[in-house]
Amino acid sequence: MFGRSNDSQPVTPALSESTPPPTDAGKGRPTPKRKVSEAANKRPLVAPATKKASRERAKAQRDLEYRAMQTGDERNMPAKDRGPVRRFVRDWVDARWNLGEFFLPVAAVFLVLQFALSQTAIAIYAILALYVYIIAAVIDGWLMWRGLKKRLVAKFGIEQIPRGAAMYGVLRAFQIRPSRMPKPQVKHGQRPV
Repeated sequence: MFGRSNDSQPVTPALSESTPPPTDAGKGRPTPKRKVSEAANKRPLVAPATKKASRERAKAQRDLEYRAMQTGDERNMPAKDRGPVRRFVRDWVDARWNLGEFFLPVAAVFLVLQFALSQTAIAIYAILALYVYIIAAVIDGWLMWRGLKKRLVAKFGIEQIPRGAAMYGVLRAFQIRPSRMPKPQVKHGQRPV
């Protein structure tokens, strides 16, 4: 039923006059080894001269952005740090004393205390004090953002506040002040208007 029938003739398609008859001639040479074929197809994605020039342009752009981050020149800062809203957020965070900016030194002290006094009950109190400090710093960051958001809405309007401004301010608040980039342009207590 499903097998080949012995009485049927093989069907060959009729050749039209426009198509040439097939030739059984081979390619006339052996197939190259894979290694040879891959080596022939290899070429650089970018020309070496172009690569070097683009690397130099990128380095010059990074240097320009780094100098702008040091001096506060917004024209040459990276896009994530540009704009009046971001500047206001930076100035607001830099003018305020934040518990988060002291987190790393405080955590280091408490961890050293915990390891040094690990055989005594004071070690438990050191770890508990560190956890209390972490919770206080998080609450301080949340309160800072609430006050900052009110100021941003009053000054720029709700539609002008870019997405991620909250995290931008909170992450900046948890950095040690000398290591913040862009560098702080205001002193503690010098609130932006």
